[in-house]
Amino acid sequence: MSLVFFNALSLNEMKKLALLYFVLLAWGATAQQDHQYTQFMYNKLLLNPAYAGARGVPTVSGIYRNQWYGFEGAPQSALASFNSPFLSNRVGVGAVVSMQSAGLFRDFSGSLAYAYDLVANDQFSFRAGIQASVRSLSINFANAITGDPGGPTIDPSLTNQRTNDIYGNVGAGLYATYAQRIYMGVSVPRIYTNTIGINPDPNVETAKESRHFYLMAGAILPINEDLKLLPAVLAKYVQGAPFDADLNINLDIREKFTVGLSGRLGGNRVFETDALLGIESVDLIAFWQVSPLVGVGAAYDFTLSKVRDYTAGSFELLVQADLKTVTKKNTKSRKNLSNPRFFL
Repeated sequence: MSLVFFNALSLNEMKKLALLYFVLLAWGATAQQDHQYTQFMYNKLLLNPAYAGARGVPTVSGIYRNQWYGFEGAPQSALASFNSPFLSNRVGVGAVVSMQSAGLFRDFSGSLAYAYDLVANDQFSFRAGIQASVRSLSINFANAITGDPGGPTIDPSLTNQRTNDIYGNVGAGLYATYAQRIYMGVSVPRIYTNTIGINPDPNVETAKESRHFYLMAGAILPINEDLKLLPAVLAKYVQGAPFDADLNINLDIREKFTVGLSGRLGGNRVFETDALLGIESVDLIAFWQVSPLVGVGAAYDFTLSKVRDYTAGSFELLVQADLKTVTKKNTKSRKNLSNPRFFL
């Protein structure tokens, strides 16, 4: 099968296939296994269960990411989330449903979160959260395409060959805010290291879920009445993988429009002596508060790693909606509330 397949490919196609193979190999073995989004500041519940209910109002959001656009079989991901206070502002609940695909791989997951504010203070909030999650990982070999002189065909030896398994897990996190202007959180969405490889030989080491440690922080820095700087950082660590981080700076204009620039550390270096050593991508971010309750956002990533030769970049689309207007009653201190849609 392999000889027929590679004989039907051009040299350029073989280079692309080999690159994608090693990318997927790294993604499933020692690199980041969790989904990544450039607009992480609007998507905190995926990473930290303690964020549930922090906005003070019921909120739904959806996001779609197409990574390495134009690269066949490259990762695509999407999610829908909901979080809200429950019975009181000190208690929060949330749910996330997400999907990621890459080549023949599919990853579906869902989680339920519970958070409690340990500090009853108008200026300071310190929330602790836990979550339970379920995850379905599958590989569909029936979609594997081979080549022959007559054109691409489905390999009969792989037809209807599909592997699938379901895994449960738990996670935890902490999320603190001060004066509605500064936030910081730490979390581990999946604590248990499930064995996720399918290998009948007990003597051969197989893949496992890795613990992902996240540190997020951000602030609102007023410039004048109409402009505010919104710096944010998301640091990610997985044992056996390089340290990864997103560094972001946004400019808020009259709490209506937000534009920003982000850099992601990690990936392959462009040049060993490049001044941008270790930066995987440079990203543009924009957010528009369409109405007091609804906002939409978009992001575009300019890839700087070696994948840049085969892709037009990555993009994201975001929609977020509050189901209730933010008021003094459902926030701790309305007079200090500034650009709540970005910050909270």
